[in-house]
Amino acid sequence: MREIVLDTETTGINAQAGDRVVEIGCVELLNHLPTGRTFHVYINPERAMPQEAFNVHGLSEAFLSDKPKFAEICDDFRSFIAGARLIIHNAAFDVGFLNAELARLGHPPIPMSDAVDTLLLARRKHPGAANSLDALCLRYGIDNSRRTRHGALLDAEILAEVYIELIGGRQTGLELTVGGAVRRGAERGETPQRPQPLPPRIAPAEIAAHEAFVATLGAEAVWRRYLPEPGSAA
Repeated sequence: MREIVLDTETTGINAQAGDRVVEIGCVELLNHLPTGRTFHVYINPERAMPQEAFNVHGLSEAFLSDKPKFAEICDDFRSFIAGARLIIHNAAFDVGFLNAELARLGHPPIPMSDAVDTLLLARRKHPGAANSLDALCLRYGIDNSRRTRHGALLDAEILAEVYIELIGGRQTGLELTVGGAVRRGAERGETPQRPQPLPPRIAPAEIAAHEAFVATLGAEAVWRRYLPEPGSAA
């Protein structure tokens, strides 16, 4: 399964009022593991940068003035995310901004059904707790010391780690620890076996009582299919 962990930075909080995307960062996951492929661009928003937004991400008008416009990176971006599920923290915000940019160019919107909102996942898993990206890093012991300011690619990389913890950690990949060594039984086509079989939970007297009951049901009773053959071990 291919997933793209995505984050954006913008000139403000209202795409409908003319705020624009200024940075996109994406990290590719395959079966919940990073592939090393990323997509990262700074974008000229073609408008002024409010001080409040600059204080969040540190991207100035001067820095962005020679960067490509969204129209110039749109095809590469759409190609990178095509066919993947999007993993986004507060997905309505990022998808709303991206769809506003796509609409300006006449492209179809990104369906919200294509996105997994990690903020909603975190709220369900930790109701009543702080579920910002920084708070989740603290909860799961993820190093976010480089995050002195918001940055789309760095935040996507951190969110990828948070997402794996939210869905159950590395064991979701069917990694099985046996004797201190980690192996992937599913990849080897093996069925994991216990070192020692579990002891039977049914006492011999209970087995005998069940067999006696089945005997009263007649020769065609379906239960007879599950009785051991005469002379075989139960």
